[in-house]
Amino acid sequence: MNYLIVGLGNIGVEYVNTRHNMGFMVLDAWAQASNISFKSGRYGSTAEVSFKGRKFTLLKPSTYMNLSGKAVRYWMNELNIPVENLLVISDDLNIPFGTLRLRKNGSAGGHNGLTNINELIGTQDYARIRVGIGNGFGKGHQIDYVLGNLSEEELKEMDGISKRVIDGIKAWATIGADRAMNVINTRPKVEENQK
Repeated sequence: MNYLIVGLGNIGVEYVNTRHNMGFMVLDAWAQASNISFKSGRYGSTAEVSFKGRKFTLLKPSTYMNLSGKAVRYWMNELNIPVENLLVISDDLNIPFGTLRLRKNGSAGGHNGLTNINELIGTQDYARIRVGIGNGFGKGHQIDYVLGNLSEEELKEMDGISKRVIDGIKAWATIGADRAMNVINTRPKVEENQK
């Protein structure tokens, strides 16, 4: 069983620790934990990890956020990945920082990367994990906020957040979306954040 796991973000050192790069950060953490590295290819960088007989191709698009669908469509075709084996990781302003939401499908919710993916693959019936970044910005400052850097406190929490997302993806691929949602769609315990 082959799966395509897409982490959304923007390429370039100036974006590395920005809120909009949650998808990249999670995939980088997964690659580091698995002792593998990404290699550059068409429309993005990819790495492969295996878990319980399943192969996951991790994809970080190099197209910038608003054109993410180009990379997703290309790699789905290249690897012959059916839409039910696609999962996209994105940031989300509408949920508190560190809260995770796994969905089997759904609208883009105003997220430009998801909007472009929906348009270019012709469906919104694919799994996605939304990573909450909160909405601590004033009126008219949304772009500054999502392209702003995570705080030191938030960066400290990224290891734990990434691990929960990775565990959620493994659960989605092995026990199915419905059971995985019961595992991942919970608020993190306070004591976990303080470790």
